[in-house]
Amino acid sequence: MTDTPSLSQLLTVMQQLRDPDHGCDWDRKQTLASLTAFTLEEVYEVIDAVERGDFLQLRDELGDLLFQVVFYAQIANEEGRFNFNDVAQAVAEKLLHRHPHVFPDGTLQSFGSATLALDAETVAIRWEQIKNVERELKASRTPSGTVPSVLDDVPGTLPAMERGRKLQKRAASLGFDWQDPQPVLAKLREEIAELEAEMKRHDKEGMLAEFGDVLFSCVNLARHLDIDPETALRAANRKFEQRFRSMELVAAARQLPLHSMDLEALDDLWNEIKTEEVRNKV
Repeated sequence: MTDTPSLSQLLTVMQQLRDPDHGCDWDRKQTLASLTAFTLEEVYEVIDAVERGDFLQLRDELGDLLFQVVFYAQIANEEGRFNFNDVAQAVAEKLLHRHPHVFPDGTLQSFGSATLALDAETVAIRWEQIKNVERELKASRTPSGTVPSVLDDVPGTLPAMERGRKLQKRAASLGFDWQDPQPVLAKLREEIAELEAEMKRHDKEGMLAEFGDVLFSCVNLARHLDIDPETALRAANRKFEQRFRSMELVAAARQLPLHSMDLEALDDLWNEIKTEEVRNKV
């Protein structure tokens, strides 16, 4: 793995940045915990570059994300825990094990000898089944008296929407799920009705709980429609931002400050922008 010149150079740079005598003071002060905020930021920057189709920026952002992995591995190596090669080997072994339809005996040498081709949906189902077996094996090593759960390793630090999706997916892997989107849609309508009831009572605590249920049901519906809810919401955010900026431009050209317009006039302008968008797509 480290025989690749560019990767070997990166690992050496990281090691020297952490050198106690000649390294960088900022890099030396970092810990596994202090890096997490930077890692999250880099992940979002990778996603932003992908969604904008900026491939030059994507190359740079992927480099920054790789550097985060190298940084974690260097600190862990200094603490005698593991090194970069251990990280790479672990993920390679995991992929070999989880793709028996590609590597029948779990080795690189068995590549190309598989006799059964699987479609993407079947692969996803088998992936979850294999992961469940892995979790059961891990659970067997836990202290007696504890009750293992298929939800155990869903990180609590995930964004709430993504954590909800993962929790639902884990439960679904054991059969606790609807078979098609229609019952999920009915459940969403039920949750909205319950939210409306709490709104009529002006019960703030009740509204908070029911609004959470509405969002959770929206995530569940997205999962059944094979839509990533975070991606959908980011797209909606971008659409709103573009339309609102267009409103500002049109209003400025007409010398009509937005803050001086009433809601009806603002809504008319918003609909005008939407109509123009449709016209431009034709």
